[in-house]
Order: sequence, then C-alpha cells, then structure tokens
Amino acid sequence: MPDRTDFPGGFLFGAATAAYQIEGHSFGGAGETIWDRFAKQPGKVVNSESGAVACDHYHRYEADLDLLAGLDAYRFSTSWARVLPEGRGAVNTEGLDYYDRLVDATLARGLQPFLTLYHWDMPAALQDLGGWTNRDVAKWFADFSEVVIERIGDRVASVATINEPWCVSYLSHFLGHHAPGLQDIAATARAVHHVLLAHGEALERLRARGQKNLGIVINFEATQPATPSAADATATARFDAIMNRMFVEPVTRGTYPAQVIEGLGPHLPEKWQDDMAKISAPLDWLGVNYYTRSTIKAAPSSPWPHFEPVATDAAKTQMGWEIYPDGLSETLNRIRQDYTGDLPLYVTENGMAWADQPEAGSVNDVERIAYIDRHLAAIRQAIADGCPIKGFFYWSLLDNFEWAFGYEKRFGLVHVDFDTQKRTPKASYTHYKQIAAR
Repeated sequence: MPDRTDFPGGFLFGAATAAYQIEGHSFGGAGETIWDRFAKQPGKVVNSESGAVACDHYHRYEADLDLLAGLDAYRFSTSWARVLPEGRGAVNTEGLDYYDRLVDATLARGLQPFLTLYHWDMPAALQDLGGWTNRDVAKWFADFSEVVIERIGDRVASVATINEPWCVSYLSHFLGHHAPGLQDIAATARAVHHVLLAHGEALERLRARGQKNLGIVINFEATQPATPSAADATATARFDAIMNRMFVEPVTRGTYPAQVIEGLGPHLPEKWQDDMAKISAPLDWLGVNYYTRSTIKAAPSSPWPHFEPVATDAAKTQMGWEIYPDGLSETLNRIRQDYTGDLPLYVTENGMAWADQPEAGSVNDVERIAYIDRHLAAIRQAIADGCPIKGFFYWSLLDNFEWAFGYEKRFGLVHVDFDTQKRTPKASYTHYKQIAAR
C-alpha cells in the first residue's frame, strides 16, 4: 500500500466534487441550468433523473466536509446559475452566502479550498442566447468569475477557470451526449473556441485583480490503434488531436492541432487567430483529469473525424472504461515534455465507477482500492521521471448525479443512499485516508 512518504514533501491528497452533481439545485434560489432542461428530454438522462436534490450537499455540507478530515485539500465548483440565476445581472445573495460558508467550513477543517469556477452548469437563460456558441459568453463568464472571486477569492488556495473543456464543447455540441445535447459541427467549433476565450478572459480579469494560483483543468485519455494498419494509426492520431491536444495546445502554444483545423477550421469564428494570445496567457498550474484508454479504428465511410472506438477484452469500470494506469504516467510525461515543462501539475480527477452496494452496513470495494493504488503508483513513476506533480484529487468524495448516467454509476469513496441520503464510507475511503495519513 502506498503512503504519504512515497511522495514529495508538500504533495497534496484531496477529493473532488462538482456543484450540480451534489448540491441539490432546487435549493437556495438557484436558476435553471442546461442540465435541468436536458434531464426533461426523453431518453437523455437515465430514468430522467436530475440534480434537483442530488446529495443534498447544500444542507449537509458540514457533515460531508467532516468526511474529508485528514486530507489536505478539497476541490469543489461553484454553480453559475446559483450565483447568477439568469447568468448575468442580479446576484442571488443566498447562493454567494452558501459558498462563503462552504469555504469557511473547508478552512475550519484544515483543508485547502481548490475552486473550479465552471463545471458544466450553464444557466439556461444564457443557453437561450446561444450559450457557448455566442462570443459574448466569454464576457459573461468573466463577469461571473469576478462576482465569485470578489466574495471568496481571498480564502481559496487555487482557482481553475473551467473543468474539462472537451466535455463542455465536443461531447456536448458534436456528440450530443451531454447538455445541451447538440450534434452540430459549426456549433462545436464555436463552442471549442469560446470556451477557450472565456478561460482567457477570466484569467486576464482575475490576474488583474491580483488573484493567485490560476489554472485550467483538461481531461486526457491514453490511446492506441486497433491494428497496426496505417489507416488506424492516422485515425488514432486524429482522435488524439481532438481528445488530448485540442485544448492543451491552445492554452500553452496558442495554436490548434492541424487535425482539428481540418474539420473545425471552416466553422471557427472569423479572426479566431486574434484571440490566441489571450487564450495562451501563462498559467500558474495545469489540472490533469485521467480515467481510461481508448482503442481506435478508422471509419473512412463515416463523416469527419472518420474514426470510432472499439471494444477490447481489457478490465473495465462500471462506466465501461478500460482500466489502464500506465496511461496516467504516460500522459503526465507527455504533457511535461511537449507542453508545460516545469509548470506545476495536479491530477485533479482520477477514479472509478463500480456497482457498489452496502452489505451489513459496509461497502467492500476492493476493486476501487486496487484502482487507487495502481494510479498512485503511476503518479510516483511520473514524479520519478521528472514531472512536477503537486497533488492528487480522487473523483469523487460522494456517489452523485453522474450526468447522463443519472444516479446509476457510483464513483464515490462514500456510498450515498439517494432515498434516505445516508452516507456510508466505503473500504476505499478508509484505505485512501490511511494513504494520506501524516
């Protein structure tokens, strides 16, 4: 079993959550989000479930934060529509007061608050104006960021602008799997660029205010071709460009990969190149989310991007994601070597869903324990290779609303009975706390 002494001094062990997934969006005067709408569309979310109640963290945050005792940091997000119910204009004071209390309660438990400003909960009122496809969203997001930072920026240890821009744009506007559920290449191109522009605008505004420790969180996957054929190699490179390079290259180099431009280029906003200096402003750190590896084959008869993932016999999580810990060290090394150099890196999400059920009042999730140990070993390898990795956040503290999968997929260290809201720490919870013990 790994322990704290296996990692450099100052390495942070934490857990992560996201606002819409745990808070209970029907509480506290929050406005409607794109996920509230998406969940009402037949077949979009398992059982038509939503984050209306979720884990009721809005009322139970004190007890939930008690569960983090002994860790170093807590990564959480603010809900845009809780703070600004219409996305702009009037502030919901009750929502800001909630985050004020949450940060103070986090600090009171000796935890560093790691804030993520946006984790996928676009206010529905802004979606009516085009959402991420409207260039004005960059200003709207920066305005929201300033409202939040004005209230809690003096006490947070770190600020991420946006979580997983690939999901915000490509998964949600091209594949249609997440809200707002579009399948439109032009909307995708605009969303990709405007998410990046919003990041750059917020970064500029917050830095001008003197806010420290600013970054962004990007998701990555390991990849491999289905066969040694040239066609599959080309398809895998295109998948890699869209999945792994489409956001890290703009924020570190001010460019889009050529394979992205071949598909999205004709649909990008006019004079998009003029925005790249703002988008690539220096970061203080980069967050890396990693879960799995995809195996890719060419699909030349299908529309761009002419690839498709294929199933393998590898061990998988409840999500159907291949368990491939070596991909985490490979990813971290690649990011350092190709993009970030000595820039501090955090593994801001890593975890597994499993069909956990309490038996006799406990959850013996040995599979998750093995998953955690193997991925921490991959981080240790990356550190040994020279990667400046400063912390690890397990996803997630609690079983929660898992977006289009509803409440079926359980990532938590703590089991939640969504009928009674009873929390049951799993064996992995105890194991992880032992790893982090000082």
